[in-house]
Amino acid sequence: MAKKKSIMTNAMRILNAAKIPFELAEYETDGTVGEHFGEQIAQKLGINPEQSFKTLVARGVKNGIMVVCIPVCCEVDLKKLAVASGDKRVELIAVKELLDLTGYIRGSVSPIGMKKKYPTYICESCMKFETVAVSAGICGGTLIMKPEDLLRATDASLADVVV
Repeated sequence: MAKKKSIMTNAMRILNAAKIPFELAEYETDGTVGEHFGEQIAQKLGINPEQSFKTLVARGVKNGIMVVCIPVCCEVDLKKLAVASGDKRVELIAVKELLDLTGYIRGSVSPIGMKKKYPTYICESCMKFETVAVSAGICGGTLIMKPEDLLRATDASLADVVV
């Protein structure tokens, strides 16, 4: 039987270099990303959907590209995100822009290790938990870490950004 290749993503290399602790949780995937994908992953891994965070990328009319992390069971409130970012209006980017802007494909966007460092906003609800989960930067991998460490790794701001 062939030995399973271990995952090492850009996000994980950045965390290791910064000596930020994390745990990698791996799951089986066929690469298909559909509706409620994040909730399905949380269920596969036995993680509370409120502490499993999806990463979305948005564009403000004034401030440009930004990143927002919210629980997989929630929807982003674009008006609240605009207020948090000091922008007039914000909209999510088109999926076809993801790879060029972030270096990640849909379903594997991690708030850590994007091509550029964008302003990042994380739902303040993350602080209710000892650990939170975010994408490892690849379909099939999730990072489990303390919310304080996620904030430090992303230089993010806490914000009320969900409906």
